[in-house]
Amino acid sequence: MAPLVHGIPNCDTVKKARTWLADHGLQATFHDFKKQGLAAKDLDVWLAQLGWETLLNRKGSTWRQLDAAVQASVSDPASAKAVMLAHPSCIKRPVIVWPSGQITVGFAPDQWPV
Repeated sequence: MAPLVHGIPNCDTVKKARTWLADHGLQATFHDFKKQGLAAKDLDVWLAQLGWETLLNRKGSTWRQLDAAVQASVSDPASAKAVMLAHPSCIKRPVIVWPSGQITVGFAPDQWPV
């Protein structure tokens, strides 16, 4: 079973992660959640394992473009989930689901279970 990389293809961090995985002989499957969508049940698993504070990218351009009222409304897992489902680019990338079931976010090869 291969790692499943979730993200968007033009994200530099996703590109770096996919290159690193390929360079280390790991043929990861890629899921473009902007084009292929994001299942609420997948997001629920990510939120349960990582927490909404880790998963929500408050530094990205998508977050900065959101209305201030929407930004201010995010205060718990449910409100973060609603924003991330409506705006998948607000999710830190990549989210990698490893064959072991572990989930990681971002480019962090030193924390990856390889």
